[in-house]
Order: sequence, then C-alpha cells, then structure tokens
Amino acid sequence: MSIVKNEAKIKVKLLQSIREQLEHRALWLYLLCDEAKKRGLDPKEFASDAIKRCGLSQGAKLVEKGKTDSLKGLKKTLFTKPAQWVFEMDVLESTDDKLSIDFHYCPLVKAWQKAGCTDEEIAMLCDIAMCGDNGIGECYGSVLDLPKCIAKGDDVCSLRYHKKDK
Repeated sequence: MSIVKNEAKIKVKLLQSIREQLEHRALWLYLLCDEAKKRGLDPKEFASDAIKRCGLSQGAKLVEKGKTDSLKGLKKTLFTKPAQWVFEMDVLESTDDKLSIDFHYCPLVKAWQKAGCTDEEIAMLCDIAMCGDNGIGECYGSVLDLPKCIAKGDDVCSLRYHKKDK
C-alpha cells in the first residue's frame, strides 16, 4: 500500500481543469524518464539538470517581471492566488529574505499516482521536478529547503526559500 496521500479538498471545476493540465505535464516527465530507463539511461543523470535549466529560465523571467529579487517578489509573481488555490497552499511567511509555503495538494503527484508509479518512482520524479523550483530560487539569490514532501509520504510539501548567506 502506498504511503503517499494526496487528495484535493477544493473541487472547483475550473481548478480541476488547471490541475489536469499540470498532471499532463507531469505525465510527460514520467514517460520521458520511463523511456530513458528502457534504453539503459538513468534519468537522475540528466533529467534534474534539464528541469533545473527550465527553472533558471522561468526564474529569470519572474525576476525581470517583478523587477526585484526579493522573495516577496517571488510570492507575488509565482505563488499567486490562483496558484495557491490549485495547490491548496498556505503562505506562512513572506519577507524579502524568506518565503515559507505549505502545499496541501500536488497535481504532479496525482499524475504519477494515476500512471501507477511506485512510491519510489513518485519520490524520484518529485526530486527531479523540484530542481525547477531550486533553479527559480537560485535566480532570487536563495536556497530552497523541502523538509516535508507529499511525494515522500508527508501530509504537506513545505517549501522554504531563504536568501543565501553572504
């Protein structure tokens, strides 16, 4: 039996449609990694770098859009109200140097569950996907810690961005 618990509480039709789009992207990641394994490649050897490049690209655009590398700016540009509803987020702290958010639902994890992934595969795919979030954080001069993770059996994903020590 799976240790991963991931059920949406907010079931608004529009949010479900947005979640399905995110699930579709997560399915791409799973299928790419699965095909790589079939060809004798280890997805961990390349997928994390590719996803981080995507995060760095997105992060640079977010910094430019918000005209700041303050973590308050990251909250304003990426973790908007609609995003908060889709992922059922609680913003716990938002300052220039710290951003703490708990996600209570993850459409990516849901996609991997629907695809029949094992708990180990879900955890690996999440680690890869989080490289994008790490890349975004890097553009804000920050580090991302993930002390809790839905994909690893926790009740929430606890994203904790904090500015790098200078």
